[in-house]
Amino acid sequence: MYKYKTIRILIFAWTCFMFVFESYAQTYTWGNVAFGGGGYVSGIITHKTSGDVYCRTDVGGAYRWDATNSKWIPLLDWNSDDEISYQGVEAIAIDPQNANNVYIYAGMSYFNNGKSAILKSTDKGNTFTTIITGDNSSGQFTAHGNRMGRSNGERLAVDPNNSNILFCGTGSKGLWKSTDAGLTWTLAWNGVTTTPNENGICFVVFDPGNVSGGITQTIYLGVSRFGSTNVYRSTDGGTTFSALSATLPTTFMPHRAALNGNMLYITYANGSGPHPHWNTSLNETCDNGQVWSFNTSTSAATNITPVTGKAYSGVSVDPANANRLIVSTTNSWSDQFGGTAWGDYVYLSTNGGSTWTQKLSSTSKFNANGVGWTTGNAIHWTGSIDFDPLNTAKVRIISGNGLFTCDDINAATTTWKFDSKGIEETVTLDAISIPGGKFISAVGDVYGAVYSDIYAYPAQKIMPTSVCNISVAYAANNTSKVVRASDKIYYSTNQGTSWTQSVTTKGPWGKVALSADGNTILHSPEYKNSGDPTTTYYSTNNGGTWTSTGVTNIQNAVPVADFVNTNKFYIYNRATSQFLVSTNKGVSFTASTSNPGQWGSQLIRAVPGNEGHVWVALYGSGLKYTTNNGTSWTTVSNITYCAAVGFGKTEPSATYPTVYIWGTVGGVKGLFRSINQGVSWTRVNDDAHEWGGPGNGNFVMGDMNVYGRVYMSTVGRGLVVGDIEGTVVEVITGIENRNPNSEKNLLLNAWPNPSSNGGFKVEIKGIKEEASLTVSDILGRVVEEIKVPAGVSELTLGEHLSPGIYYLTIRGNASKETIKLIRN
Repeated sequence: MYKYKTIRILIFAWTCFMFVFESYAQTYTWGNVAFGGGGYVSGIITHKTSGDVYCRTDVGGAYRWDATNSKWIPLLDWNSDDEISYQGVEAIAIDPQNANNVYIYAGMSYFNNGKSAILKSTDKGNTFTTIITGDNSSGQFTAHGNRMGRSNGERLAVDPNNSNILFCGTGSKGLWKSTDAGLTWTLAWNGVTTTPNENGICFVVFDPGNVSGGITQTIYLGVSRFGSTNVYRSTDGGTTFSALSATLPTTFMPHRAALNGNMLYITYANGSGPHPHWNTSLNETCDNGQVWSFNTSTSAATNITPVTGKAYSGVSVDPANANRLIVSTTNSWSDQFGGTAWGDYVYLSTNGGSTWTQKLSSTSKFNANGVGWTTGNAIHWTGSIDFDPLNTAKVRIISGNGLFTCDDINAATTTWKFDSKGIEETVTLDAISIPGGKFISAVGDVYGAVYSDIYAYPAQKIMPTSVCNISVAYAANNTSKVVRASDKIYYSTNQGTSWTQSVTTKGPWGKVALSADGNTILHSPEYKNSGDPTTTYYSTNNGGTWTSTGVTNIQNAVPVADFVNTNKFYIYNRATSQFLVSTNKGVSFTASTSNPGQWGSQLIRAVPGNEGHVWVALYGSGLKYTTNNGTSWTTVSNITYCAAVGFGKTEPSATYPTVYIWGTVGGVKGLFRSINQGVSWTRVNDDAHEWGGPGNGNFVMGDMNVYGRVYMSTVGRGLVVGDIEGTVVEVITGIENRNPNSEKNLLLNAWPNPSSNGGFKVEIKGIKEEASLTVSDILGRVVEEIKVPAGVSELTLGEHLSPGIYYLTIRGNASKETIKLIRN
């Protein structure tokens, strides 16, 4: 027998069906909060015959160009949080004989103990196999996609005459070789064990013209050092190497090389780039360099530098014309686009470098390509540039803020298009979803933005600020008021439409909280070095003055405001496990009588609409929450690991805000949702969508206006967002008056109709106008819709429905009401 239960009528039934709801399968669609680029694309790699184009980033994974849809497709979103280091991609190699075979050399030294891997795909990056791994503790070589010299390359290459042979140059462990398509590797050459900058062998180039026994014999290596030999050649398939030419410069270090026929072109700089080395003792200023050609037949080396006094990095040679080449500088600064930006130079030669034409200059035009905030931004750190092999009038170039394309490099006045759609490489450090209002992100390097639509590229970034936004908060009972922490404190009284800088601060960056009424700001400045503040301060005059809260010994504290009580703030001391509570607007804090545990995430979460409710993610100790300001704590069962917790809009028939976590539930790690205060959980992501876990921002959160919408920070893949497929954005339980002058004239009820095949009777009381009645499934898909004439009070609807959960919605001209039905 089929039964229907109307949630409003049979309230007691809800607890019986909670598990049914949370175990009911839902499909999520995944994407990003639209920003567009933002981070450093460190290399462009093309297949010379198929025309396939890939790019790599320093902390945001790898991508393949989708020419049909004019966007980049991310390839490494499957990385779990124990593979987060793979988001730093140091090199990509495509098999010249089989464009389906793609190899990625990935790792970062400061995540997962430097866990690194060579990943292999046989379907152009749609899927990958991890064929070799290593870390800082092993004897295997390791990668560091975010190292100095990260735009050099490519240091991983496939023999153009033999798909089984690969060479990989490493930062500190020499040159490695595989003879079985990457499955196993052996040390091939250790002539250069280390370089002072730890960048090691920075490029590997095969000469396909010298082949014996089906194996390429001539290989060129670049070594990231100056003051001694730094370019080597092997003529025996990589068994031995010798210095290429005594006439090539040693006062500069090589960055990249490009070969066509017997002409090898090499770029040099006095630093590994893309900017001066952070270790100033190495004297890598990266402000000077040269470009050289080398005739592989005659061994003649020629200085073909376009303009002296610049560091050169990117180089590409036309595959159809060895005399046509293009180069780019790095860390050089010139007028671009008529004075709107200052960035690097691009030079084109059609005669092997005898003469050059500047192709990126003040007369060039800029095309934002629908991503408005990029207007006025420079094309800079251009360490990789490439001709499109299928259309060599087209050139792509990397930048510190994305990737750009010139569709006609031969034009007298070139136009450079921001071409980073799909590459969401930002590090989102915080975000807020304001109930009934806007969404605001706080992003490292590129500030973040204020959104009315998270899927639309912002016209501008949050301004003013110097470099980064670290934290943002809103006032729960005064949602127009917002505050954020950058190098200064800024506040807004109009949800971020405009900002005012606080008169004073006690230190830069760090985390902020805003009382529910918006009248009190708490700020804990960032602690990096000895002597930096460890005090959390409060201000009651928008930062005109600041006073210590008495919390003086917590480095990088994260204050959190109660969403209901304007007097309450909370701070968690992960080192001591203390839970601190203020009941006087931050004037002082007192340790609670009970503590959640030690070494959890300092980013604790207060619960919207619930005074005294705070949740703490405790990593290997699971998840706990308090409903009484820390007097006691409840351990959420079946969670063995929890890195982050956040809250979103309440499910229509639930009574508690939706809880989201990144953690392990029932032995499965992922992104989970609970609508019943943690009693049961549903995993909302899958193994193809993990993004390396919550990364630097280390947060998850729900949207306060769209049920089911969830956000997660990443190490460099932007702010990911998931929506239930077919999400109904506006789901209201109870009567909603769209017109304040209209009376509330709809009242909806429903119950099973035994005389119909799975249908139910619907009662509509007091209808005075024509209305629309729809039945939607759990994914928001409309499965039935009828028009209801004025005066109708009862009808039958929903026959032949499968068991599941449905939303029944009636809409009039001025009102709307939704109820939820569960069919067993």
